[in-house]
Amino acid sequence: MSSTPQPVRGTQSLLGEEADRFHEVVAAFDRVRRLYGFKRVEVPLIEPTAVFARTMGETTDVVSKEMYSFEDRSGDSITLRPEFTAGICRAYLSEGWQQYAPLKVATHGAAFRYERPQKGRYRQFHQLDAEIIGAAEPQADVEILALGAQLLSELGIEGVILKLNTLGDPETRAAWRDALFEHFSARRADLSKDSRDRLDRNPLRILDSKDHADWPIADSAPQIDDFLTPQASDFFAAVTAGLDAAGVAWERAPRLVRGLDYYRHTAFEFMTDRLGAQGTVIAGGRYDGLMESLGGPHTPAIGWAAGIERLAMMIELPRASEPLLAVIADKPELDAEASRVIARLRSNGLAVLTYFSGSGKKQIERARKAGVDGILFVRDLNRTRNSIHLSHSAESKFDAEKLLLTTLDKMPPEYSAPSGDDLK
Repeated sequence: MSSTPQPVRGTQSLLGEEADRFHEVVAAFDRVRRLYGFKRVEVPLIEPTAVFARTMGETTDVVSKEMYSFEDRSGDSITLRPEFTAGICRAYLSEGWQQYAPLKVATHGAAFRYERPQKGRYRQFHQLDAEIIGAAEPQADVEILALGAQLLSELGIEGVILKLNTLGDPETRAAWRDALFEHFSARRADLSKDSRDRLDRNPLRILDSKDHADWPIADSAPQIDDFLTPQASDFFAAVTAGLDAAGVAWERAPRLVRGLDYYRHTAFEFMTDRLGAQGTVIAGGRYDGLMESLGGPHTPAIGWAAGIERLAMMIELPRASEPLLAVIADKPELDAEASRVIARLRSNGLAVLTYFSGSGKKQIERARKAGVDGILFVRDLNRTRNSIHLSHSAESKFDAEKLLLTTLDKMPPEYSAPSGDDLK
């Protein structure tokens, strides 16, 4: 016999409560993005490899080690998206979306990176994504940060801290980069191998090194505040003042950086200590130079992404807003009548569980195990009263009388109300 195929490493299948949590995150995101006027957008799952190579940098780990790239039958290099921003920016340029600037868009879906799977990190993972394109004002930064904070509040996630930094304008960044290169070059021999490799390409990346040996050297590195131009300083002050006015708490994180040159000004992460090493739940920044890397005009923009899986791990199971019932026929001859009852209940907005096999006793056991709020028994229709009997769960969060009245109010007139003795 052939063996059963196993899932691809780093992928997962969701069932029941896990899937419910996943979709509660998506539903909350959809509610909040509407409050902020973000349009829903859809972009392709596959893009020309150049879209990501240009925007993420040929030498980054994502491009050089983690992307799922392949040649299609025409010989074109295609990549499964590792993130959303580059594809949205490509669409902004090629689909004529410039006419809508400033454009606020939001989306969610799968993305792919070939990396070591661990808690909260998968090779096929799912992201929420929000972008504001064509707005250079600090108020756009405040808006997108407030969106993230309200999403976490909507999900009931507490204990998350917004870590905030500025990368300054191009003049600031260039001067700071030169100072960092000089600082780290003097301690090259003491740096980790990864940081030595990064030194010539991008010394800013050493600041967020995960190697403990690098931390004392990074802590003593020049601070960006010493190089901020007056314009960059004013921009950051406007962002922080806007966050304070909006009631969004934040903490300064001077070592928080983005390595690619097109990132400017605001960089941020919403952090938690509830997920171990994978503590970032929302991350983003201002990427004013990205459009130019795709051949477009200078276009200021800011955005963030959030891992749906990570957020889903931090929320409670969504509570049902309506009672859940099970309908069980006393005997097989009443199955057709039970089907009519079920159809009528569902057409009136009540959720009903049904079972396709098993004795009445087995069906009752399964219904109670499923946590239904009540069981409707369809009895012999020759009886003049009580053709339907409602057994109510004592553990139900719904009021028994309200459940009974709601149910019977939606039933066909030929069914009479059970007496009080029928309630168990």
